[in-house]
Amino acid sequence: MGDASLRTELGHVLVTGGSGFVGANLVTELLERGLRVRSFDRVPSPLPEHPRLEVSVGDITNADDVARAVGTGADTVDTVFHTAAVIDLMGGASVSEEYRQRSFAVNVTGTENLVRAAQKAGTKRFVYTASNSVVMGGQRIAGGDENLPYTQRFNDLYTETKVVAEKFVLSQNGVSGLLTCSIRPSGIWGRGDQTMFRKVFESVLAGHVKVLVGSKNVKLDNSYVHNLVHGFILAAEHLVDGGTAPGQAYFINDGEPINMFEFSRPVVEACGQPWPSLWVPGRLVWAAMMAWQFLHFKFGLPKPLLEPLAVERLYLDNYFSIAKAERDLGYRPLFTTEQALAQCTPYYVELFERMKTETGAPAVQAAAPVPPKG
Repeated sequence: MGDASLRTELGHVLVTGGSGFVGANLVTELLERGLRVRSFDRVPSPLPEHPRLEVSVGDITNADDVARAVGTGADTVDTVFHTAAVIDLMGGASVSEEYRQRSFAVNVTGTENLVRAAQKAGTKRFVYTASNSVVMGGQRIAGGDENLPYTQRFNDLYTETKVVAEKFVLSQNGVSGLLTCSIRPSGIWGRGDQTMFRKVFESVLAGHVKVLVGSKNVKLDNSYVHNLVHGFILAAEHLVDGGTAPGQAYFINDGEPINMFEFSRPVVEACGQPWPSLWVPGRLVWAAMMAWQFLHFKFGLPKPLLEPLAVERLYLDNYFSIAKAERDLGYRPLFTTEQALAQCTPYYVELFERMKTETGAPAVQAAAPVPPKG
């Protein structure tokens, strides 16, 4: 076991996916800490110009673009935070080859390109963004830890590619002087979120479902974006010879398991929407969505209302302990769920109103919330 007191400065930092929700928040925090940051993404950064921010636009599947982002000589970055990914939440045997190739090209080949470029350039630290789903596999997990084995059951490409990529990243720890670790978030939320509650609001506005799935006793955990960014930075600071983080994976979340419906309720009600009260068996909904997914890929039907992975998170406990991150990294969430919701609810109400205006449809009976990816 490494020494948790050993920490290092991050130096010049590269953030992949710097134009995305997590990446942009991470870039902002690093700049506020006085660091020099390079943002790499396929589209320009939405952040305002900053004297210590450099923007590199390119394709992570292109090795030359990646090498340019990592830099050479005195321009080489010291620390890489890899947050870029394609979020394909369907999969299984019925998935189309095009769908599969896209996920693997970005999430696996792109990660391999980045690690190899970092090793060649002499970068010192690499923090990978995985997911808590890498160990789930349709089983009930309550307070799980990092000793859980990787799942071998893949009903979605997001999980499948995250397993392959995390294994590769951790296998490269120490190779050519690059120290690596992996962060496993739960559902990521906060100001700027365009995924978690957007999906909830889409269902609310469309009125596709007027029920709650599973049981009110089922819990999951979430990762408020500022808590997650805090965990990222702590992990990178502990990527030092003899330290605790090299070669390790960590669950980083808010440390407050909660029922998804109870988590979503105050936000939806703040938007002036009613809340459903009828519960339906989760296993039944899961089977229906699996069949719908098959028909989508085989016969071109519209996408299922809920991905099978999303349904599993509604009727199976899936929450994870942060004890290892506490011990190794000194991690504690900076914000409680209550504090974070108080800060973010005005943003989510604004997002809901904007979506309602864009669709031109009146809001209807609240639908079952769509659980977040991890």
